[in-house]
Formats: sequence, C-alpha cells, structure tokens
Amino acid sequence: MLTDINPKLPMRNKEVTREFYLNKLGFKQIGDYDGYLMVQKDKIEIHFFEFKELDPKTNYGQVYIRTDNIEDLYQMLLNTKTSIHPNGPLEIKPWGQKEFSVLDPDTNLLTFGQRI
Repeated sequence: MLTDINPKLPMRNKEVTREFYLNKLGFKQIGDYDGYLMVQKDKIEIHFFEFKELDPKTNYGQVYIRTDNIEDLYQMLLNTKTSIHPNGPLEIKPWGQKEFSVLDPDTNLLTFGQRI
C-alpha cells in the first residue's frame, strides 16, 4: 500500500536552500509556499520547512538516497564544485553499498548509495 516517502528537512533560509538543491544538486522546484519548499530530481522528492532558529551544529537531519549510477552522480557534483563530506567520499562500504555524502547549507546529511 505504501508508494513513496518524501522526507521533510529543516532549512534556515529558503533562498539558500533553493540555490543549493537546484544549482548544485540538479533538483527542480515543484512547490514554494510560506515557510515551505519542495524539490524533485528523478523519483526523489524532498520537502523543507522553515526553521530560522536552527543551529546547524546541532542539526541531525539525514536522508539516504539510492541511485543506479553513483559514479556519474558523484562526477556531476564534483563538476558543480559541490563539497563532498570530508568523512563521506565515494567508497565501497562493508554493507555492500557504494556511497558518498554531502552536507547541505543547514548541515542536513545527504548520503547517496548504490548496491554493488
């Protein structure tokens, strides 16, 4: 019966979040409401709620996004000069996934993975 999951992550500044997801990660905007933003890329949809008091140092928002072409995605992010998380470069993990991670402007952790 379940068909989708659309995570909701905190954001301090809608313009900064929009710029990062659209221009760095290649998402498109699908919704913009008072204090709320929705973006989509392929079959992935992420929602953001405004949280101006968010302290990025204490934000533990995380999303795991599966992909079927991790090498091309990784290279695209390098081409757009998107910072890869210092502890999350592209590598094969013991649990059988090839993964890498990035932090968005509010330190939401986005981990991208592909089964190997």
